Amino acid sequence: MDVTKESFGKMADGTPVDLYTLTNANGLEAKITTYGGAVVSLLVPDRDGKLADVVLGLETLEEYVKKSPFFGCITGRYANRIAKGKFTLNGVTYALAQNDGPNHLHGGVKGFDKVVWAAQEKSSDEGPGLELTYLSPDGEENYPGNLSVTVTYTLTDDALRIDYLATTDADTIVNLTNHTYFNLADGGAGDILGHELMIAADRFTPTDSTAIPTGELRSVAGTPMDFRQFTAIGARIGQDDEQLRFGGGYDHNWVLNSSDGSLALAAKVREPGTGRVMEVYTTEPGIQFYSGNFLNGTITGKGGKVYRKRSGLCLETQHFPDSPNQPDFPSTVLKPGEAYQTTTIYKFTAVI
Repeated sequence: MDVTKESFGKMADGTPVDLYTLTNANGLEAKITTYGGAVVSLLVPDRDGKLADVVLGLETLEEYVKKSPFFGCITGRYANRIAKGKFTLNGVTYALAQNDGPNHLHGGVKGFDKVVWAAQEKSSDEGPGLELTYLSPDGEENYPGNLSVTVTYTLTDDALRIDYLATTDADTIVNLTNHTYFNLADGGAGDILGHELMIAADRFTPTDSTAIPTGELRSVAGTPMDFRQFTAIGARIGQDDEQLRFGGGYDHNWVLNSSDGSLALAAKVREPGTGRVMEVYTTEPGIQFYSGNFLNGTITGKGGKVYRKRSGLCLETQHFPDSPNQPDFPSTVLKPGEAYQTTTIYKFTAVI
């Protein structure tokens, strides 16, 4: 088990950015940069024990700054969307950046994906780790309160574990996630339509045409959103379905069956060609499945791979989109004296 550090370059203002490599005795390896806390690469074995990178990413810091579509990063203060870039808290209405059509997305123009995090190497019985910290000042992207955030990555025997912790000195909203794009077959050289997906959810949150939830918790039964049994991602993605048309494919939040805050299985992906299997465990009430609909071949990633439509999938554990404007959704309000604390685990195995 080991953690190493190297330079990943400097920001335009001279701020140094580092790249940390976590390795364990089983050969798993994760590379994480302090820019956005992004998972740059993740090596996991196939059924023959062959290690390969299963996440999409870029070669250089400059590329991450200029053109990353949230590859591997920490998103916040509020992951996913807030309708019309507005929410009201304690009678005060806050106007946020409308950086996704009419809506606010992933914390705004300069969300947590675009800041440099302070880093400290960590070691535990579970494996090598990296603790990232960031103080988001009151008023940043027009969010209230000084928000102190700690995100800890741990490489266990067979998983990448992510622990999130946040505290505030004034009432605010917070919803953090990781935005890694996975391709268990070839790291993004091909598409993910042959990957088979299971989501442990009987319901999802349908959206309007701008990807904002309507407020309904709709049954997945009889819809292309039914992943209660393993189903190839490409099996129904082209169906003439309003929700698929709105998202250009899958880009929706599922209401997880386990919603009591305990760590539970949320989703499972298997890739028949390599035998790789990824299980997602979380304490969160929701998971956003995104099928890489907006990748369009204009980004060349690691190893010269051209990332085309649906060359990666995201499984973003979270509270629901637009929760601050949806009183029936689980609350995302954080108050002084409370702790926002969640855990997500991406576990990797292989089947013969």
